[in-house]
Amino acid sequence: MPSPEELEAFRQFAEATAREAGAITLRYFQKPDLSAEYKDDDTPVTRADREAEQCIRARIANDYPGHQIIGEEFGEESAPEPSAYRWIIDPIDGTKSFVHGVPLYGVLIALEIGGSVAVGCAYFPGLDEMISAADGCGCWWNGKRAQVSKETDLSRAVCAHIDTAYFDSNGKGAPWKRLQQATYYNAGWCDAYGYLLVATGRAEIMLDPVMAVWDCGPFPPILKEAGGYFGDWAGNEGNIHGGEAMATTPALLPDVLSLLNDNARTA
Repeated sequence: MPSPEELEAFRQFAEATAREAGAITLRYFQKPDLSAEYKDDDTPVTRADREAEQCIRARIANDYPGHQIIGEEFGEESAPEPSAYRWIIDPIDGTKSFVHGVPLYGVLIALEIGGSVAVGCAYFPGLDEMISAADGCGCWWNGKRAQVSKETDLSRAVCAHIDTAYFDSNGKGAPWKRLQQATYYNAGWCDAYGYLLVATGRAEIMLDPVMAVWDCGPFPPILKEAGGYFGDWAGNEGNIHGGEAMATTPALLPDVLSLLNDNARTA
């Protein structure tokens, strides 16, 4: 594992790269001539997505030519030699928000080292909010330390989520309904922004019933360093390969896992 100084350098590189890619997205954001194509899974992609990812890939190739890269728009790119380092990129997480002129979209960059994410960065250009973390180096939100909520009562918790239709379509409607009924307020249209809300103490739970690695790459170190949990619905902390994701606080984690898993088995 790299030293804390090396991890901090990776974190700062990720922040600078995300800001540069974010500036590209802002050239297209809320512009009347912005258009989207639709992929086979009916999700949109724009010129901004592709240009932002190309920018990130170019910066990584220049500064860390021996590292592997995987991104949403251009797939996986292997290094000339096997490497324990792999960058995970989502140039615009929340492209549906982006094409509708809603600023809740983010540029996501993560660095996986030896199979575990050690550095994560999420930048929201439309809001100019940056959150990043590296193992042992803290979680930083616009230059100040981030910390999860201290709320201990699930009935007073805020639960952020994406399109509710995804829960039923992915066979997870029953556990979602139980959690929805158990919490105080359910806030939608979040995508990656919901994980920032949990890491900064402005929501207690974020839930995704379906998730690709590039959608959640940065969040294991971000939530861990902010004092929270990020992982799958079974309680496997740091898991970005489980096809689902959840973030919450240590105090609420047992109750949330109980609702998701006990009821999922009887759904």
